[in-house]
Formats: sequence, structure tokens, C-alpha cells
Amino acid sequence: QVQLVESGGGLVQAGGSLRLSCAASGHTLSRYVMAWFRQAPGKEREFVAAIRWSGGRTYYADSVKGRFTISRDNANTMYLQMNSLKPEDTAVYYCAADDRGSDRGPYDYWGQGTQVTVSS
Repeated sequence: QVQLVESGGGLVQAGGSLRLSCAASGHTLSRYVMAWFRQAPGKEREFVAAIRWSGGRTYYADSVKGRFTISRDNANTMYLQMNSLKPEDTAVYYCAADDRGSDRGPYDYWGQGTQVTVSS
């Protein structure tokens, strides 16, 4: 079992920045892929970015390439640095983890989500 807790969401103006954190516990993460997904009101949940814990290879959705950066540290925390935010980035952001190796999922473990709101 992996427990995931997100933090760092909030309200920001368009063009601004936020950094989300996802603290993981309960299991060694060396075999895991961890990811960020988001879900806007009335829309399906969509992939944002992923990172392989071992080696640090990263993957991004086209909509966030060049603006968002996913990373992780040695303390089992994953981050999503979000720059040049747009109103269409408004969503609940979820972190996820899985040890089956695919960056796009499926993912077995999910956090509770954190709200990001970008005002125009």
C-alpha cells in the first residue's frame, strides 16, 4: 500500500506559478512510476505528467510541455512546478502511483486531490 498526500494548490492569476507536492509513504518507490492527473468540472480526468522514480525519466501531456515540470526528491516527495498558468489549467490535481511501469497507467494508488484555480 502506498499513501499519497497532495498539497500546494490554490488561487493564482493567469501567468502566475504554483508548485504542487505529493508526499508518498508506505512503500519503497524505486519500482514505481508516479504521475499527476487533473480533472476540471464536467470533464474527464486527464494525464498531466509522470516520472519514473528510478532514473527520473519524465513524460508530459502536450498541453503542459514547456510550462510544467515534474520532479522528485530523496524524501519520497514528488513535485509539479506549474508556470505560465492559464485559466484552462483550473482543475483538481491528483497524484498517482503504480509499479506496473506504464507512464499513462493504470494507476492503483491515488491522493485526495488539491484544487488549482487560475483566474483570468
